[in-house]
Amino acid sequence: MRRSISLITILFLVGCAKVLAVRNIPQVTVGDASFFRTIEAHTGAPIVDGNRIEVLLNGDQTFPRMLRDIKSAKATITFAQYLYEDGSIAHELAQAFAERCRAGVEANILLDRHGSGRVPAEIIRTLKDAGCNVEYFRQVEADGIIFPWRLLRYNYRSHRRVLVVDGRIGFTGGYGISEAWTGNGRMLEHWRDTNVRIEGPVVSFLQTAFAESWLETTGIAIGGDDYLPHLDNVGSVRAQIVKSSPLGGSFQNYMLFLLSINSAKKTILITNPYFIPDEVMTDALVKAAGRGVRVAILTPGTIDNRFTYTASRSHYGPLLLGGVEVFEYKAAFMHAKTIVVDGVWATIGSTNIDNRSFALNQEINLTVHDSTVARHLEEVFREDLKYSEPVTYEQWRSRGIFERVFEFFSFPIREQL
Repeated sequence: MRRSISLITILFLVGCAKVLAVRNIPQVTVGDASFFRTIEAHTGAPIVDGNRIEVLLNGDQTFPRMLRDIKSAKATITFAQYLYEDGSIAHELAQAFAERCRAGVEANILLDRHGSGRVPAEIIRTLKDAGCNVEYFRQVEADGIIFPWRLLRYNYRSHRRVLVVDGRIGFTGGYGISEAWTGNGRMLEHWRDTNVRIEGPVVSFLQTAFAESWLETTGIAIGGDDYLPHLDNVGSVRAQIVKSSPLGGSFQNYMLFLLSINSAKKTILITNPYFIPDEVMTDALVKAAGRGVRVAILTPGTIDNRFTYTASRSHYGPLLLGGVEVFEYKAAFMHAKTIVVDGVWATIGSTNIDNRSFALNQEINLTVHDSTVARHLEEVFREDLKYSEPVTYEQWRSRGIFERVFEFFSFPIREQL
């Protein structure tokens, strides 16, 4: 017990960080050439043509596609995951990885030590016995011994979701490997999420994100045609992979979100499970609504974490007064992390709108500059609203004493949520 308390105390003392204060945001418009150049400059992520993007909703669409592509692997598989727990899908994926490893495919599997701390030993044994390479990101202990110098980095987690098969097919989004992510997103205890399957030149940048974390963890640099083949154009979607690594002083996904919000002229549709924006982003959303942009935010109406839920709701007041629409999804826990702007730009990934994602975690998002994909996500948003309830300012203002007490106690740890 004492060791756990000491560990938590150390993490709070050394693991606090915030994004850099942004005092002025350039005036650009989504779709203009200057917008693309500005986004590239502040994210360090090239926008590349020739991609094919398939939006996958929930486990019903995501896991069958992933399993099919894993089973087709001929040379390499790279897989990074924040959360891996027990359950039928966890064992099914492990068996698929193991079968490919036994067939001679080189599979590198990277699990975050914090999020995947409950993965069954049987699964790890299945993977390793088959010849798969399995590592934990920023592990603080080995054989029961804690290494104090590693504690300084432990709170900076890898929240990224990456699957790349043969360097040619990629997946990312908000999914975890758990029974919670199975189903159609309309049932309680089965989470609603949005993911993507990617083909084309942008897959190499998804692979680059994995390579970065794998190198830090193992000291092994992956490369060559098996991991990074030449990728021809296979579609018409302009896309970029935006990765952030706050421990290295980079906050690319924060800037991606802020710039896109500020550039909107018609609509901003945000779906996010942990919605705790800072003052700069709150102000940008309110200003967008003030200039006639429809700003609609979809958050969870069911709870997976009381502190996070309450901290999120505590921010509704200024947004609602400023003309921002807020909805809460009731059919299941809403875990999708998407933004759609003006029906032409969209982002899907692992990044929450909170300080932990922007300033503590490694995150990754796919951004698309494509009206077909963006409009599809707009339709998904409209469909989700059928299972949601609007929040009015009067409702928010009349919230009960119990919720206000939770707000008070959540305030000191908001930067960690």
